[in-house]
Amino acid sequence: MFTREESLEFLKEHNREDMHIRHAYAVEAAMRWFARENGEDEDYWGLVGLLHDIDWEEFPSIETHPMKGGEMLREKGYPEDFVHAVLAHGWEYSGIRPETLCEKYLYTIDELTGFITAVALVRPSRSLQDLETKSVKKKWKDKAFARGVNREVIEKGSELLGIPIETLIEKTILALRPVEKEIGLGS
Repeated sequence: MFTREESLEFLKEHNREDMHIRHAYAVEAAMRWFARENGEDEDYWGLVGLLHDIDWEEFPSIETHPMKGGEMLREKGYPEDFVHAVLAHGWEYSGIRPETLCEKYLYTIDELTGFITAVALVRPSRSLQDLETKSVKKKWKDKAFARGVNREVIEKGSELLGIPIETLIEKTILALRPVEKEIGLGS
């Protein structure tokens, strides 16, 4: 398996925009947190989170993402189960349904980390340290807010995991707090 440093270098070969790198860091942190909570391999889950959008800057359309990412990871030598997890995070486009716990979390929190980050960015503190679940839920109801976040995916992921959305929000906030600087939040 590749190290985090090798994987990060690979990510940065194909993604140069800060917002994409920050998103990768956010998903990585949340995946590591949920792996730890579930007694799973933090490094593996973290790398899946870090590289899930490896193809996004070069192939941002629904006709190609995440399938091109799967090809890129395969060519680089990542194992097939790793590739499957990345393909499953784009279930609606790849046709690969999330099956493992890792895949179900990735599918769900990819969108959820983006939504939570968007909520934090509009707060006076621009921080996760004082962000509460109720604030995220309030913004959730505002369909004009963070229009690019697919709430249906988060809801479907919540069902797949059998975990209420409120619980996922609360735990994802906790997972992201330690990396808020790396993901562009905080003062």
